[in-house]
Formats: sequence, C-alpha cells, structure tokens
Amino acid sequence: MRIVFMGSPQLSVTSLEQLLDSKHEVVAVYTQPDRPAGRGRGMTASAVKEAASGWGLKVVQTESLRSAEALAQLADFKPDVIVVCAFGQILTQALLDIPPLQCVNVHFSLLPKYRGASPAAAAILAGDEFSGVTIQLVRKKLDTGPILAAAAIPISSVDNTGTLAEKLSIIGAHLLQEALTGWLRGEIAPRVQDEAEASYFGQVKKEDGEIDWKKPAVEIWRRVRAYYPWPGCFTNWRGKQLKINEAVVLLGKGVSEPGSVVSLPGEGAGLGIVTGDGILGVLRIQYEGKRDMATAEFLRGQRDFIGSVLPD
Repeated sequence: MRIVFMGSPQLSVTSLEQLLDSKHEVVAVYTQPDRPAGRGRGMTASAVKEAASGWGLKVVQTESLRSAEALAQLADFKPDVIVVCAFGQILTQALLDIPPLQCVNVHFSLLPKYRGASPAAAAILAGDEFSGVTIQLVRKKLDTGPILAAAAIPISSVDNTGTLAEKLSIIGAHLLQEALTGWLRGEIAPRVQDEAEASYFGQVKKEDGEIDWKKPAVEIWRRVRAYYPWPGCFTNWRGKQLKINEAVVLLGKGVSEPGSVVSLPGEGAGLGIVTGDGILGVLRIQYEGKRDMATAEFLRGQRDFIGSVLPD
C-alpha cells in the first residue's frame, strides 16, 4: 500500500518506524509545524519530523488541512490509506474521503473508553488496572469509528503517563501492522463501538497539575503519575513552584492539617505530606529552577522544609 502517515509526538515515531520496516511505501509524512519550546523559546521540530527527515521521507507541515490547496496536495500523493497516530488535528470529511482504504487511527485506549487527547492519563487517574491500544477507522466525530483491532496491557503501580504511553506505542505499532494487513486482505470485519460504554477525556491543561492537599492521598498519587512528565504535579513553597515527581501512598492518617510536611524516618520516602485522607510519601521532588532529585538529597539542602504547610 501507499501510505501517508500523520503524527507528531515521540510516541508516534514507533508506528512510523514499523511501517518503514514493512512492505508498504510511506509516500509522505504530515506533522505539526515547528513550535517554540524550552527556556529560550527556540523553534523546535516535532519528534516525527526529526525522525522522518532522518529517514529521507517527504515531510509536510501545516496548521490546517481544510483548504482546497492542502487537500489537493494530499490527494496528489495517491495514498491507499492514511495512518494517523497522535497527529493533533481534526480531519475533515473531505480529507477522509481521499484514500480508498480509508483513514486508520492508532488510539491509546480501549475504545470506546477514553476518547480524546489524553487517554493514558485518563486511565491512570481512574485507577484502571488495564489500558490498551485500539486501531480504528477514522470518522468525522472524534474517536467514534469502527474498531479493526485492540490489545490490552496491565498498568503497573509505578507507571506514569510517560512510561505507559511508551509501552502503548510499542504495542500499537505492532497491532497497526497486523490490522493493516488484515484490512488490506479483507479479513477484518470492523466492529461498531458501543456508545453506551463511551467516555471522553480531553487535553490536559497546565493548571490540572496543581495539588489540592485536602484530597485523599491515593487521588493525589494518581495525579502525580498521570501528569508526569507534563505538566507535572505541583504545589508552592516560599513563592516558588515545587513539583512532586514520584510518590507513594502510606497507611495511616496525619495528625496535622492537610499540606503539612512531616518526617518519615525509616519509611524510605524520607518525608510525607499530610492529605485529606492518608499521607503521601514523596520519593522525588523538583524545586523551581533546580533539577529533579531524590527526597533525601533535597532535604540536605532544604532542612527547614520539614514542618512547612503547603502551599506556602
């Protein structure tokens, strides 16, 4: 098949690489335009652009695929199928009508659960035991298309969105290859999604990471994992942002008010923070302007942190 691939972040690269290792021909790669990033706000290419350019593939960057000119350019590639993996744009019906074998999407949840932009974070926030990948046909309404294939994997208690997405990207790349082969041969009957089971989880926003210490420790722990690596789970201490990058839930109740920082000798965490229900043991922490570090190292430089009440 002649394939046009559409994707942007690092987790999309695995699927693109798998397609390049197949007998199919990737005739073009579409990705988001370069964006300002980092402290210097310099223009940065997407992970897919960097990978595709390194492989010598034709790369197209566009803010929108709605114009007649953009659609004509896409049609000129004569794709048999368009493969989409975390592209970051809504596709119009005019675009969906271009490839004869339709548009196939790699979605990182077990659809119809967690449609939308942040399915890995959604699964962790919900405390799910399993996540997975779905290969589906794209329809105009987001993530509602018929399912070609799906695979589930367990969510570890130490998984965060970064580690879970990496696992899902590997599973998804192999599942994509199997689904495309079956779809091309007419061996797959697409399965319609059950709307009664559908749920939606949208784009994570920076403010979602702010910690409310009145919430239970288990809920905060899930948020720490769900919002790592971005935007991170954070509070404030002495007017600066303090990120909690890794934590555990500890048994027992704090005797102080929520947000109180207590010492935990012998617990491994080094310090705990009292919550509305239970204590959050902090394993790794990052003060604004500093690097991520183990709690013990942080305490050596900030001995007066114990006894604080957050946010401060």
